[in-house]
Amino acid sequence: MAEPSRPKIIIMKGATDNLSAATYQIYGESHTIGNSLRWMLMKNPKVEFCGYSVPHPSEPTIQIRIQMYDDLSSLEALIKALSDLDDLCVSIENKYETTLQHDDYYRFEEKS
Repeated sequence: MAEPSRPKIIIMKGATDNLSAATYQIYGESHTIGNSLRWMLMKNPKVEFCGYSVPHPSEPTIQIRIQMYDDLSSLEALIKALSDLDDLCVSIENKYETTLQHDDYYRFEEKS
């Protein structure tokens, strides 16, 4: 049976009115994006706190909590972190492809 259509990201109950503190649920993701996104958010000096969890291993969702200094928007910080993470992945992919094209990588040969 197909999964009913659902939003990729929702803001969970309990967020402040100005979104300076909010928990976001991201559907279809796991620790891979959760930890990477938490790392990217914590690089932002305007982020006071960021943590994530996987509420249940059988559900494909993560929850990420973001608290900002100076009543700034956690949603704006989340969007910026997602964009920065995307840029980082593109940069890594470009470097990887360049390395492959120039045959500039270590080859491990297992001995029999």
